[in-house]
Amino acid sequence: MVSTRNIVLVGFMGTGKSTIGKKLADQLGWNFQDSDAFVEQQQQTSIADMFREQGEAFFRKLESQALENLLAGEGQVVATGGGAVLAEANRTCMLSNGLVVALTATAEIIIQRVQSDQSRPLLQGNLEERVHTLMEQRRHAYDFAHLTIDTSALSTDEIAAKIIEHAGLLN
Repeated sequence: MVSTRNIVLVGFMGTGKSTIGKKLADQLGWNFQDSDAFVEQQQQTSIADMFREQGEAFFRKLESQALENLLAGEGQVVATGGGAVLAEANRTCMLSNGLVVALTATAEIIIQRVQSDQSRPLLQGNLEERVHTLMEQRRHAYDFAHLTIDTSALSTDEIAAKIIEHAGLLN
């Protein structure tokens, strides 16, 4: 039995987790939580600075703690960082505390969506090369989700409707 006490959005950066998450939360009358923003708020610094000053492992540990804290609640849409799925403990926590929805998009769409965003530490260097490399490395990282939706050609309303219908949360 899938828990629908929370909806957890996973996926590669630029697939629309925050945009869709806010829309879903608004439509359901739930709280929207962004695990990256939660970590930044707790640490009083940006993720880019955490990566630079303490390293990725430090950030990933904080990210896991943030997910545990956030998913202890209910009636929330939680947008996770793109790499949150890399830790098995995070995947287990997500699956046991909500409906996990993987958002996907083509590499071209992702590049288009993130190219002007300088705050993404994993995209430093050749953007197209980094996106293709990371997407290949994470090709199966989102396979554990209960539902997968390609956001490349759908509107936010269409995506939100699919998630609400799948969750059985139609009013």
